[in-house]
Amino acid sequence: MPLPKISEARELSDEKLSEEIVAVKRQLFQLRLQKATRQLEKPHQFRHARHRLAQLLTVEGERQRAASQSTKE
Repeated sequence: MPLPKISEARELSDEKLSEEIVAVKRQLFQLRLQKATRQLEKPHQFRHARHRLAQLLTVEGERQRAASQSTKE
């Protein structure tokens, strides 16, 4: 399973972006819980989820900076 592309994150609306961030954080919590109870079967999912979260937070930050730049001008 390849890592997700950041272009997919940039295509999301602001509302969907926020929902996706919450969903990935919830997924990471579930993965940590599975790891702690030794039920985790696919450890590579950690990397994919963290990568996706970083992409989503990057896009969110870009949008916030763009919005603050446009209000300053």
